Amino acid sequence: MKVVGLLLAGGQSRRMGGGDKALRVLDGIPLLERVVERLRPQVDTLVLNANGDPSRFAAFGLPVVADRVPGFAGPLAGVLAGLDWTAEHRPDYPLVVSVATDAPFLPADLVARLIARIERDGGNLVCAASEGRAHPVFGLWPVRLREDLRRAVVDEGIRKVDQWTSRYRLATVSFAAGPIDPFFNANRPEDFATAEALLKSTAG
Repeated sequence: MKVVGLLLAGGQSRRMGGGDKALRVLDGIPLLERVVERLRPQVDTLVLNANGDPSRFAAFGLPVVADRVPGFAGPLAGVLAGLDWTAEHRPDYPLVVSVATDAPFLPADLVARLIARIERDGGNLVCAASEGRAHPVFGLWPVRLREDLRRAVVDEGIRKVDQWTSRYRLATVSFAAGPIDPFFNANRPEDFATAEALLKSTAG
């Protein structure tokens, strides 16, 4: 089953003080590059959701798609942009897997396990979880739901991921959280220091 990997970098990074959090360097390597390295082997193609001038991501060689919903409408707008891009450019790809670009430790088997769950149990959507907490941004999205999502975001003004996913049969796949939570996210400057320490501990 062909899958598009969607890298979500369309936010405003308020807790980081603004700017492109995905381009910040973590232990010598841009955060986005670390996430790309972990996701690329798991999918058939990658697309980056980001707003503003796409040329700042040119070094990564990825198609860049902006939100079509104005006003920084949150991760659902990014997911919708990814579903639209897939329908237009990869019409034979039925699924999109989204990940946040501030998670440098995301699991190497994320996509395989999400797909296995939806193939085994059916349902509409699957998201990841760790330590008893769901991570809805790390999810599997059928392209066939894109018009439903568009109506929810554009017409109903829905912004929270779990508010929309609650309308469907949503399964969760739990990932072990030790020694590092694979969904650790670098949201604030101090998180980068923590991530660097974790990288050094695993390298040693």
